[in-house]
This record gives sequence, structure tokens and C-alpha cells, in this order.
Amino acid sequence: MPLDAIFLTALTEELNQSLPGSRIDKIQQPDRETVLLSLRTQGAGNRRLLLSASPNHPRIHYTAEKFEQPAQPPMFCMLLRKHLSGGRILSLTQLPMERAVDLCIESADELGELSRKHIWLELMGRNSNLILTGPDGRILDCIRRVDFEMSEKRQVLPGLFYHEPPTQGKLDLRSETPEALQSALERLHTQVSFDSWLMDRYAGISPLIARELVYRLTGSVEADLSEQDPAALAPRLCEALQGLLAGFEPTLLLRGETPKDFSFRPIAQYEGWMICRKAAGFSALLDDYYAERDRAQRIKARTQNLSKTLNTLKNRAERKLANQRKELEATFDRERLRQLGDIVTANLHCIERGQTRLTAVDFYDPEMREIEIPLNAAISPQQNAAKLYKDYNKAKHAEKFLTEQIAAGEAEVEYLASVQEALARAETERDVSDIRAELIEGGYLRNTDRKKQMKTQPARPLEYRSSDGFQILVGRNNRQNDLLTTKMAYKTDLWLHVQKSHGSHVIIACAGAQVPDRTITEAAMLAGWYSEARQGQNIPVDLCPVRQVKKPAGARPGMVVYENYRTVYVTPDPELPGRLCPSN
Repeated sequence: MPLDAIFLTALTEELNQSLPGSRIDKIQQPDRETVLLSLRTQGAGNRRLLLSASPNHPRIHYTAEKFEQPAQPPMFCMLLRKHLSGGRILSLTQLPMERAVDLCIESADELGELSRKHIWLELMGRNSNLILTGPDGRILDCIRRVDFEMSEKRQVLPGLFYHEPPTQGKLDLRSETPEALQSALERLHTQVSFDSWLMDRYAGISPLIARELVYRLTGSVEADLSEQDPAALAPRLCEALQGLLAGFEPTLLLRGETPKDFSFRPIAQYEGWMICRKAAGFSALLDDYYAERDRAQRIKARTQNLSKTLNTLKNRAERKLANQRKELEATFDRERLRQLGDIVTANLHCIERGQTRLTAVDFYDPEMREIEIPLNAAISPQQNAAKLYKDYNKAKHAEKFLTEQIAAGEAEVEYLASVQEALARAETERDVSDIRAELIEGGYLRNTDRKKQMKTQPARPLEYRSSDGFQILVGRNNRQNDLLTTKMAYKTDLWLHVQKSHGSHVIIACAGAQVPDRTITEAAMLAGWYSEARQGQNIPVDLCPVRQVKKPAGARPGMVVYENYRTVYVTPDPELPGRLCPSN
């Protein structure tokens, strides 16, 4: 459901219980469309207020979600820090029945004098925006600039005066009366969908709430308005409309255990197909609903181009490998070239210059049958024989060269597949940055921003604590696998990896101590979960001491060989990583 005006009314009422009087300690901008204000509130402790102008999920609420910050703050973030750092929030006001709010902040200017500035958050789908205005109402800057070519009706640019978004000319449901409603219903003479009529007439009503009203009044979400009695419907509908603004209850709609929608009141129209669960508050509802979804979308946006590049690289390597295998297969018949050279040499006295074909007895054939051998008319008979011997020697040397190239090509395809698997498992933007850096080091990508790349610190492996108290380390990608196995782990620690599948290196930090079976099982389940086999059952996981794991000279990141191992079989548990309490 889009965050409609009525839901925003309920959310604003909740935020106004703690926002006024809060001090702004820190301002961050984790991505282009999201701003975080770290606040010291008067009654709710330290909180972080999220302001998002995302076209898909614009919103405002407190958040407990952790966001990775860019190495360099965006210019809009720097501007907010200049004007609002240390400021005090005076009020949060919603425009009447509109999806827009005004956050009024009192802060010191360059001369140390207090002045009031405003953050306007417009939650209007693809037209969503976050706008900072000064004391005089002029726009200082905004997340999404709108010039005359983009909109003739309303421009949003630094230096212009801010004007509220134009209304759609719909009625405010708070001013509706039974008499006016009955008159409007009586003027209808054509068939019209009840829920569509509600959305066309009243401001602030979303499709979900329109259908809910229709369902509660008629028992069906597909009722036709022309079939209803205006005199009987008008007072009931008017009462239902007024009831929307009373008794707000944050409600999460779930199908099974998967959140599918949310509302400011319980929803009955799904008739058991979805269940309603009351949330602790409207901020908590939005934070829980969007946390996982936004994280996945941010990662998808970061990985989209990288994934496309990896697919191109892997397809190119596979095509090259297929061509080399065909060429190698052709070299298997090279012995016949030597035999044909012998036959031509034995029949030189029968060949005249300019002859294009030699018919002779094949003395390598047990039945001594005649064969025809094509000749090059432009060269001498002796040169024709020499060419056959040369082709034979070339094929012999090509076999050795192609065998080496095919082995290298197979290793490259295997490596690129492992990078694809690591990219599919990436959970944070830092994971994606590490994979990009790995491809740059391998020569697959060009480093277009060397200075920024040097500043980026590699992420640490995931850390877990087993039920028996042993530390378990899990590599996030090939670079981390290398670091974990060859640098961080002791030779007496235990190393685990899913057998014959791409995935993480896992280390049980035991320093040679006896490791309980329960810890080994948990580490093996983590190895299975952080691999391409995570959806399988009875997955074979190999384990051995780290000293038995070797990285061949010149091998690509994450590639190792190991010996003297044993294998355990596990089925990954999606909830195990959460139970083992990762520390990062």
C-alpha cells in the first residue's frame, strides 16, 4: 500500500509525541534519496529519524536499521549539515489531507543568530522530494530538482520560493455531510465502481482503504455504486468516512509469515487470505516492513551492472573454452597428416607441378586401397609433402598448448562462477565493493576511481559464536576467503567448505583444541548456508586442519587445495545465523 494521507496523519500524530524539542546531533545521507537525522529527544532518548524521497517507498519514521555510509558525503548532506547541525525541531506538520509534511527546525546561521528553516518531505510516488528552505521561504536545495522542461506547472530549484504541491481538487472527507453525499449519489446515472468513485471524490484515500470501505458497507469489494440506494447508503458511508480518522491502529498484513501490506486500521476484505497483526507503533511498523526490502533493493541496484559484467565475462570465457576444445579435438587426427605426407613423398615421381590431386595406394591401409590426396597446384610436389609434415608438427604442438589453455580457461570459468555466487550472497554494500575490488585486482574491471578505492577498507569476515562458545569465522567473498584461510587462521584451526560447490571458507577458531560435534555441525551448516547449495539437503561439507589447506602458486582468489579431510553431511538452517549471534 502506498503511504496515504490518512496513514501519514496517524504517523504524524505519533511522531509529534517525541519530535518537538529534539536536537539534531548528526546528519547522514546513506543513499541519494534517504536522509538520517540522529536526534536527542526529550522523552524517547536518542533516536534516528529517516526521511526518504524514494519514488517507490517514500516515508518518514524512526528507524533502528543500520545503514552503510558512503566514503564521501553527498553535497546535499553537506548542505543539511551546514544549516541544521545542532538545530532544534520545533514542529512536524502535515499539509491537510496531503502526502506532504513540514519539519520546522530552529538553528543558528553563519552569524550565530537563530533562524527557522524547513524540510519539506513530499511523499508522492515518482514525484517524491526532500526540500530544504530558508527563513524567507526560498529553496536552498532539494534531492530531486525539477526545472521548466520537466514540469511547466511547478519548478523546484535552488533560489525559487517554495510552493506547496498542487492539490487534485478532491474533497476533504472531514467536511463531508450526509446531505451532500446523498445528493452526489443521486446524480449518478451510469455504472461506476464504488471504490474508484471514492478515490476520485476524496483526497487521501488509497485503493486498499477504498476497497475496505466498500467491503464493510456492502460485503463485497466489487460492488457497483449504481446498484446502491443513495438514501440508505449516504449516512452509513458518511459515518464510515469520519471513522477513518479515529481510533488509529498500526496493522501489518501478512501472508503466512511474509509481510505483504500495512494499514492504519485492521483490514477485513481478505477474509482470512491475509492475517492482521498489530504493531507496536507506526514508526516500528514502517521500519520493520521496509528494512529488509530496502536493503535488498539497494544491493540489487549496486549489483545489477556488476552482475551483467560477470555474465558477459563468463559467457565470453565459456565460448573461448568451447572453441579451444574443438581445436584440440581436431589435433587428435594429426597422425593421419604424417601418413599422408609419407604417401606423397613416396609418390613424388608421379606428381607433376600444377597437379591438384594425387591418386595413390594407401600403404597404411591393411587392404591397400587407393585414396585421393588434395594438392596445392601453386607449389611443388616436395613442398606439398613438406606442408603435410608441417601441419602434423603444428597439430602436435597445438595439443600441448591447447591443453594448457583449456585448463586455464576451465579455472577461469570456475573462478567467475564463484564470484557470481558471492555476488548473489552479498548482504551489504561493502560486500559488493569488496567483490568489485577483487575483479579490479584480477584485471577484469578498470579502476575508474583509484583514490576512492584506496580509502575503502575491506570488510571483516562474518563472526559467529557456536553453542559451545567457539568462534566461527565465515568469508563473505573470495578475497575474504583468502584472507581468512591464509592470513587470519592458525594452522591448528579447523577449516570447512562445501564439497564441489562455490561458497564461503569457514574457520573454527580452536587453536588445536578438541572441537565438540555440535560446534562442527553448526559450522558445517553455516558453510552450507553461505554457499550455492544453501537450498539443498544432506550437503557434503569437507573439514580439515588449516595446515592441510594450500593455495597453489598463481591461483585465483579463494582457490585452494586440501588433503586428509573428512566429510560431514548437513542440511542448512536459515535461522541458525541469527541464533549464533553474529557480531558484525
